[in-house]
Amino acid sequence: MNWDLIFWNALYTSINAAAAGYCIIAAGLNVHVGYTGLLNFGQAGFAAVGAYAFSIPIVAYGWSWYWALPLMLVCSVGLALLMGIPTLRLRADYLAIVTIAIAEIIRLFLNSTRFTWLTGGTDGRNGWTTFFENMNPFDNTARFNMGAQSIDGYRLFMMIVGWAIAILISVFIWALMRSPWGRVLKSIREDEDAARALGKNVLAFKMQSLVLGGVIGSIGGLWLSAQKQSAQTGEFATTLTFFAFLIIVLGGLGRVKGPIVGTVIFFFVIQFVDNLLEQGTRTDNIPDWIVDSTNFGVVKNIVAGLALALLVIFRPQGIFGDKREQVFDVR
Repeated sequence: MNWDLIFWNALYTSINAAAAGYCIIAAGLNVHVGYTGLLNFGQAGFAAVGAYAFSIPIVAYGWSWYWALPLMLVCSVGLALLMGIPTLRLRADYLAIVTIAIAEIIRLFLNSTRFTWLTGGTDGRNGWTTFFENMNPFDNTARFNMGAQSIDGYRLFMMIVGWAIAILISVFIWALMRSPWGRVLKSIREDEDAARALGKNVLAFKMQSLVLGGVIGSIGGLWLSAQKQSAQTGEFATTLTFFAFLIIVLGGLGRVKGPIVGTVIFFFVIQFVDNLLEQGTRTDNIPDWIVDSTNFGVVKNIVAGLALALLVIFRPQGIFGDKREQVFDVR
């Protein structure tokens, strides 16, 4: 087996532009779950709105990016209000059911043949990343080597800018959570009734948190699609939300660096296992009764699910989390 290629491909996967997009989506989810205690299972919906609200006006109506970007932000806020007004008064488990349902409705709408003229259906929306390509100081088609891994100039540019955005958003969240507003969110997470007894408008603060995390998630969804140069509904399945959950649980709930560290570790392990099994089955180093060439791809999802279960049981606060502030109560 080519261990050099296995390692470098896994390392690249853990820090590429797609990983940066996941990191941004997870940072938004961390505002909901880690800081406010909102069990949002619909973050994939915000990510889909970010990608499609930006790409549709450009492709279908010829808008410039500087008009599409504000529309994307407005649509994200609108989705947060649509989710929040009827659901934020509900208990956490009901909130989770409603948000995951809304995210699936959005995905099915975008994938519907009835609205192919608008959303592109299963083909998605293409040809809207010219702005990013023109900004790129590298040659978009040039090849660059990262160890044994080769990448093109466009994805190198998107990787660098994507992680810069992820770090800026993390710093912004860090500053917000150290402010009085952020301390109110933490108090709501710890004891909602106590925060209400102190005169805080709990519903308003929850709504603000949902809007903020949703807007951040939409930026991540935009970046996830932009690095592929195509907005595809398959990217925004429920799996995306659960991967984001695993990332923030792994890195530490309610910790600014949690999404960054969690993203790198998560994608490195997942891709390393995938590469190892792919090469092992191809060279017959792994017996067929364990895994074969037709099913090795699903093993990474098994690894992800097992890792999430073990983390919640044995270290619910994550790697950098504080056990006194953990969101999952596993007692």
